[in-house]
Amino acid sequence: MASHGTDPYAENEDQQALRELARDVAARELAPRARHGDETEEFPQDSWDAMKKAELFGITIGEKWGGAGMGDIEAAIVLEELARADVSSAILAQLIFNGPPRAIEHLGNDAMKDKWLPLAASGDGLFSIGISESEAGSAVNHMRARLTPDGDGYRLNAYKNYVTGGHKAVACLVWCRFPGSEGTKGIGAVLVDLSADGVTLAGTHEKMGLRATSEAELAFDDVWVGPEDVLLAGDPDSSESFKTLIGHINHERCGNAAMCLGAAQGALEYAIQYMNDRVVGGKPLTSHQGLQWKIADMTMKIEGARLLLQRALHLAGPHGTPPPLETAIAKAAANEAAKFVCDEAIQLLGGYGYSREYPVERTYRDIRGLCIGAGTVEIQKNFIGTNVLKGGTTANPAWKTGPVS
Repeated sequence: MASHGTDPYAENEDQQALRELARDVAARELAPRARHGDETEEFPQDSWDAMKKAELFGITIGEKWGGAGMGDIEAAIVLEELARADVSSAILAQLIFNGPPRAIEHLGNDAMKDKWLPLAASGDGLFSIGISESEAGSAVNHMRARLTPDGDGYRLNAYKNYVTGGHKAVACLVWCRFPGSEGTKGIGAVLVDLSADGVTLAGTHEKMGLRATSEAELAFDDVWVGPEDVLLAGDPDSSESFKTLIGHINHERCGNAAMCLGAAQGALEYAIQYMNDRVVGGKPLTSHQGLQWKIADMTMKIEGARLLLQRALHLAGPHGTPPPLETAIAKAAANEAAKFVCDEAIQLLGGYGYSREYPVERTYRDIRGLCIGAGTVEIQKNFIGTNVLKGGTTANPAWKTGPVS
């Protein structure tokens, strides 16, 4: 009799306990409030407070600053479970796990770490990231945000668009041009206290989905940036700082994929529950073969994307960075899986699926934004295609044999 091998991605006891904790918080605290946040576009303060009380925000932050010192695998576990209930609330955790605090711990100076990381770990402060501008979204190299020298520091002038949570954050990690910068050369990043003089909230966007976590427009007019506020200086003769910042987004992309999988899993589970309860002609919907195949297709999409994400996460190791090619594959696969699964869930519920009284239409609108954020699906496919055409390979040995003659 053939023996079965062990699951290489099986969770240990601590990870299983973390998943149970996150699932419990999501079910008790996030799910009942999700529709209200979507309808009103109000910041989900009660959900934030619940995650804070459960000490979920410190997952990836070092113990020195009050966190648990865990890595991308644990972050993905929590994000997946939170997103099963409410993607808008999960994004708040994403900003802490894989946003500016992660960059501060990896790249920042000691003063920056000691000032900001305890706020992130405790849940006493939300952090945002300012990359996109009106004419520089995926084309980051077109950004206009710029520093000019002033004494031993700089003055920042910038207008950043689609700053997730920027209206509630205590600080923003602003990507900008250092003096002499052109193209990708000289791009670096500074951390700005959003209570500083010269920072203005110019407005927030009304969105299709993720409505409880607004996208802000932030203006920075001659904002003072001291040496201690520089996360990563840009060298006008080099693109290395830009490459480092781009590489760091792989954490965010994996978190994005995890949220997509959680949202899709929640939509699948809701559709299954509905099909078991819904009786037509004396038979539950689950008895129809055509609908069974839909469930099979949805499950295959989720599980395939989940395995791709697990590979990227495990290749990162406990405290490393997920590799770019594997991350791009996982992010694109999870985005497309979520779109497919959430769309099919709406179809399986019929008219109810299209109604705002049921959660699957909200979930579809929420994940649609994740297919744009952290690098669009098209950007991921561009990266995958160009790298594979140049001979790039993933960790799969089968890819290393070269083309078949």
